[in-house]
Amino acid sequence: MINEDSNFRDRLGTVDKEGKRIWVYPKKPSGKFYDLRKIVSYLLLVILMVSPFIKINGNQLFLFNVLERKFSIFSFTFWPQDFYIVVIAIIICVVFVALFTVVFGRIFCGWICPQTIFLEMVFRRIEYWIEGDRGAQIRLNKQQWNAEKIRKKALKWFVFFIISFVIANVFLAYLIGSDQVLAMVKHGPFVNISTFISLIVFTAVFYFVFAWFREQVCIIACPYGRLQGVLLDEKSIVVAYDYKRGESEKGRAKFKKNENRTEKGLGDCIDCAQCVQVCPTGIDIRNGTQLECVNCTACIDACDFMMESVNLPKGLIRYASEVEIDKKEKFVFTARMKGYSAVLLILMGILTGLLFLRSDVEAKVLRLPGQLFEHKGENISNVYTYKIVNKTARNFENVTIKLVHPEGKIDLVGKKSIIIPKEQMIQGTLFIEIPQALLKSDKTEVQLEIYNNNELIDHTKTNFLGPRSFN
Repeated sequence: MINEDSNFRDRLGTVDKEGKRIWVYPKKPSGKFYDLRKIVSYLLLVILMVSPFIKINGNQLFLFNVLERKFSIFSFTFWPQDFYIVVIAIIICVVFVALFTVVFGRIFCGWICPQTIFLEMVFRRIEYWIEGDRGAQIRLNKQQWNAEKIRKKALKWFVFFIISFVIANVFLAYLIGSDQVLAMVKHGPFVNISTFISLIVFTAVFYFVFAWFREQVCIIACPYGRLQGVLLDEKSIVVAYDYKRGESEKGRAKFKKNENRTEKGLGDCIDCAQCVQVCPTGIDIRNGTQLECVNCTACIDACDFMMESVNLPKGLIRYASEVEIDKKEKFVFTARMKGYSAVLLILMGILTGLLFLRSDVEAKVLRLPGQLFEHKGENISNVYTYKIVNKTARNFENVTIKLVHPEGKIDLVGKKSIIIPKEQMIQGTLFIEIPQALLKSDKTEVQLEIYNNNELIDHTKTNFLGPRSFN
């Protein structure tokens, strides 16, 4: 049931009739789900903060260097040549999020999203520590600028800036590598002024997001909130208000001691508004599933506490689907969910196969465009360009290219062997000479093997151009 004065469908919960922002002062949550969220959040925060500084076999655990087109995922390095694998991985993530949303709604936002974790478990907790709970924050913002208000606001903003600066350093370590960030810390910011400017820009962005923009990121900027409207259906499990039980026949009403609510036809909702006061996006969950809801479970904990206080059953607000509340039907894995799962499993199988087939070295040898063959005594010679990518974290000190079929020889231009540093690419020119007697047509496929010392690291094929007719 919806209150008569409710106009939540006309505008966002954080915007008034004039279009001005309504600042949200959520009450500090507590309860079973909040305790679980703290454990999950702080575990994820530790992983997020330390991952770019962990190295395995010389590779950063996670690196997303877009500028150099170098990515490291679980210490496995991926280059532009591996972009098809990255595309498959991105598609898997999209399908997984879609499946997760169809089944569990926006649970990702409330439990895993970095925006929610940083805002609710770091910045808001600091705000509670400095300014107090909901009521104290409202009073502080309404009072005149005196010594107390200046002291608390300045301290809060300073701490927010320091945390934003730390987050920016970690974020930069994911983008350019932890070695460069640590080098800047060691040698000072002015040695690499461009990196320092980027750091200040990221700090300003994070400070703006967490000190001012806040829940508006989830409501306005994040496309996932809009996506849930397409993916959710009446069988999706979301944080839901049991309106059948809460409203009953005559709606909700304030609690009165020794009152028989069942006889009067009143619902179990005592209209305490605690679910509204703890909501970090400022909505009333009793109005149903809404765009702003991030499934953070704060309203569940608040409602369970109030139900327990007035000796009513808990679970008035809980994880449930619309059909469970309306028709008392249990959760069923629908055909739609099965379809998403099948697509997800197929894509994961393809990705697994591609990862196993992926080589640590990639070599390409191509004929130089526009160049014809040459006669060199009894041999025919072609000129080629080669490009060898070393995707590993070790140096290749003595790389050679050998002609496997047909018989012939290879001459590297300007060098006898090739040195390829770790995670680098080398390119150059070479000549392939094959006896004319071994050429059966004007175009012959040649097979090449690439060795580092005596270790075979890759093989490739190319075409060899010869004369059309032979004596």
